Amino acid sequence: MDRDAFNSTVSWGAILAGGFTAAAVSLIVVAFGIGAGLSVVSPWEGEGISATTASWSAGVFLVVVAMIAATFGGYITGRLRPGWDDVNAHERFFRDTAHGFVAWAFATVLTATVLAGAGTHLLAAASAGAIPAAGAGAAQAAGNTTGNSGDIYVDRLLRAGPQTDGRTTGPAPDQAATRTELLRIMAPATRKGGEVSPDDRAYAARVIAARTGLSQAEAEQRVNQTITQAKETADQARRAAAKFSLWIAISLLAGAFSGSLAAAEGGKLRNERWYEEGAYAKSATVVVTRS
Repeated sequence: MDRDAFNSTVSWGAILAGGFTAAAVSLIVVAFGIGAGLSVVSPWEGEGISATTASWSAGVFLVVVAMIAATFGGYITGRLRPGWDDVNAHERFFRDTAHGFVAWAFATVLTATVLAGAGTHLLAAASAGAIPAAGAGAAQAAGNTTGNSGDIYVDRLLRAGPQTDGRTTGPAPDQAATRTELLRIMAPATRKGGEVSPDDRAYAARVIAARTGLSQAEAEQRVNQTITQAKETADQARRAAAKFSLWIAISLLAGAFSGSLAAAEGGKLRNERWYEEGAYAKSATVVVTRS
């Protein structure tokens, strides 16, 4: 019976070494990139880079991180795998690229697992401007609106307006219940295909007019403006999430490609034994003889 049937061509030791290397390098580069990114952005108008530049820079940075980490991991995998001296050059190339790809896949899963908690917080912060989650939370926890991201819209709805004598109207004692009700009314506006019905708009305008001292027409205008702004904010969050997903897909493809090529190069150098005197001459002689 052929002994090779029991010998796996997959070098798991080299794959694990390359995968852990790629994961470690990615964490190092990400930490450096976060520090550099925070140093060039600013909440003050006219300072730091623009939002568009920041978005593109973050996307390109993801691709660069994936390529650098995968290159390190793939090269380590190729250099540490068995020699395969009796295997055809084309088969060696396939095995090297396959090992680099598997090492990249392992590093990707490992990194995603380690960064799962941090990624959840980042995504939550990125979508903090959208109101649907706030509306749902308010509907589930009636009256408890403290800290919801949609509070800003309700605050704008309930801002006191000037009276005829120049004074402003103070808040009513049932403010929490009113805010929760308005959140439930506005929540459908930011869902796909959702819209606030005319009756709900009119009711919200009456509540706001009673609470703020505005006229009915002014209250209706405030309702319409706030719903439009909430829709725009939710749409911006959706577009940002879509772009981020595309950049992640591009970075994953770039990482897989870089890891496979780096493993092939590392395996080639290992087989050539470049550190030995006359290694390249020997390698050329073997290739000519086999072909």
